[in-house]
Amino acid sequence: MFTMRTGAAALAATVMLAALAACGGDGQEGAEPAASGPRTLKLWHYESADGAMGKAWAEAIKQFEATHPGVKVQFEEKAFEQIRQSAGMILNSDEAPDVMEYNKGNATAGLLSKQGLLTDLSAEAAKRGWDKLLSPSLQTTAKYDDRGVMGSGKWFGIPNYAEYVMVYYNKDLFEKHKVEVPTTFEQFTAAMDTFAKAGVTPLAVGGAEYPAQQIFYQLALSKAQRPWVNGFQLYKGKVDFHGPEFTYAAETTADWVKKGYIAKDSAGIKAEDMGLSFIGGKYPMVVTGSWWYGRFATDIKDFEWGSFLWPGNTLHAGSSGNIWVVPENAKNKDLAYDFIDITMKKEIQNLLGNSGGIPVAADPAAITDPKSKELIENFTKLSTADGLAFYPDWPAPGYYDVLVAGVQNLINGAKKPAEVLDELAAPYEENLADIGG
Repeated sequence: MFTMRTGAAALAATVMLAALAACGGDGQEGAEPAASGPRTLKLWHYESADGAMGKAWAEAIKQFEATHPGVKVQFEEKAFEQIRQSAGMILNSDEAPDVMEYNKGNATAGLLSKQGLLTDLSAEAAKRGWDKLLSPSLQTTAKYDDRGVMGSGKWFGIPNYAEYVMVYYNKDLFEKHKVEVPTTFEQFTAAMDTFAKAGVTPLAVGGAEYPAQQIFYQLALSKAQRPWVNGFQLYKGKVDFHGPEFTYAAETTADWVKKGYIAKDSAGIKAEDMGLSFIGGKYPMVVTGSWWYGRFATDIKDFEWGSFLWPGNTLHAGSSGNIWVVPENAKNKDLAYDFIDITMKKEIQNLLGNSGGIPVAADPAAITDPKSKELIENFTKLSTADGLAFYPDWPAPGYYDVLVAGVQNLINGAKKPAEVLDELAAPYEENLADIGG
């Protein structure tokens, strides 16, 4: 999916409007570096400073400036939602950065590549060896065809980390309520039942943004096989939105609210507030991505915590991480390529791995942090077993908002599961028709 990031500072609305008003770039400015005078690399990303990627990329900025005398990095921390909602307008203007973190998938990077807003990185990927560092499964989100569908075609992005969704748990609360770490789905629901009967809501959930839809998707994946994922994500087969996968996900999500596993008021909770509630020890579990791992390791002070894979699934939400893209309107593409290259170097990759991230090109022996080793080992299990199933909002432009609204309706009971599935089907099928599927 998206996968959203936490802790990023949102730009004031007035500043954003001013930037958007500056649209009108002719699309040619990004081809050549400035002829003379000091140069600046304009960099945007939305990772928190205390997260694994934020720490690694801060070091990459230092190394970049040390190896590029006279060049300064103008880093601007953005909010995930800000970039998600406005990237098309910004990149089609003279306000475009030189290099930017962007969400991968058909609905995001695929759409921008189709619109001609991203630079083709194929030659640089071959020249700098990025194509050798990234496994075939991780390359899926880097390449897009002429329709904007991921998995083949030209390189329009470079991931330098990976990610997956898991269950984080509060060991102290598990011990207090005599709950064992579940290894089967039945044990998972029994654990949630134990907490609910004790008056404790088992899951911290953010229904206003991405987290709730990832629970929905994990439930669908529990009934799915790889051909279903390829059909849904890559348009390699017909998807029945009233089939067993999505029907089970919708009905179970609604049922979990009735059973008290998910709080009804979580429909209005954002991802950041969800994470903070888990950090504050208020919930036994939270289902979210590995991008929170470093943050939890840094911020959780008052209890012991751990993580486990969603029990019983062979398929899990996950993929490469978000990707570095170089806008077609970038003014310093050569500098952007150099910065991306630094983030792929072993020193940066090792730092990322020891800070709670999942590196794509680290030295395994250099990862010494015990929690980080556990995180990376679980990812290795998933990737080697072909267990990464991407994210539910990827297939169609605007699908993220459709999923947020749909799952919110399941949580607050505003609509029945069958009605929600109809609403999920319509934009998906419209996009399929639009790309000629």
